[in-house]
Amino acid sequence: MLTDFINPIDRDALRQTFQNAKPVPWFKIDNFLKADFAEKCYSAFPTYDQVQKVGQTFTNVNEKGKFQVTDSNLFPAPLKACSDLLNGREFLDLIEYVTGIPRLEGDAQFVGGGLHSTGARGHLDVHLDFNYMKERQLHRRLNILIYLNKDWKPEWGGEFELWDPQVQTLAQKFSPVFNRCVMFNTNEISYHGVNAVKCPEGESRKSFAAYYYTKEAPAGWDGTIHSTIFRARPDEHLKSVLMPVESATNAVSKFLHRGAHKLKKAVTRS
Repeated sequence: MLTDFINPIDRDALRQTFQNAKPVPWFKIDNFLKADFAEKCYSAFPTYDQVQKVGQTFTNVNEKGKFQVTDSNLFPAPLKACSDLLNGREFLDLIEYVTGIPRLEGDAQFVGGGLHSTGARGHLDVHLDFNYMKERQLHRRLNILIYLNKDWKPEWGGEFELWDPQVQTLAQKFSPVFNRCVMFNTNEISYHGVNAVKCPEGESRKSFAAYYYTKEAPAGWDGTIHSTIFRARPDEHLKSVLMPVESATNAVSKFLHRGAHKLKKAVTRS
């Protein structure tokens, strides 16, 4: 039963909150998980050192110090129960009602989701998420984040941010405090990110992330498929230069790699 794991939710009030929120529909629920279940998830969450050993990370100008574990077979038992809860039909029915998006599908493969852990001096720049999974023909529609950080201090930063469509004004921000849940629409204006994490060495910003999809395209989709799109914040003048340079460099690297691969095949055939 859903109520065995999460605290009671006023479905109608949450629906109204979500659908009237700006700059995109979103909601925040504190004390989301039942207290005992939240404690189990917190205690079972791997340390930053452990996550680094089994997870994956990214090395570019946009993401630093963030590791993620997407294989649910590696989740400790309470966090596996959390993943089953978030992908379960009962929870999907709830968020379909709250968001007004029918026929939602969870993602047992946790592409980009699962256990997220960001260490000191880590960050995630403002971005739009990829909008479509070609291999499974699914449109990305919603993100849910559950924070598992006890005694998180304001000076440690790490707030989740929602920006306006032009990435000029910070519209909302949420501290990653223990047992807080945030859900938001992912669309072509849902720019979001995580500001600099300033926790002490050995600590980390921990969250559980899951994403939801539909086979049907969202209203107004023009057929454009894109991967993650990063944007610089208004005060990040250097990054506004570095981002396109890095993107171009990566594109050239991929082009050269493909060219080398084709040359190798041609030599092999000859």
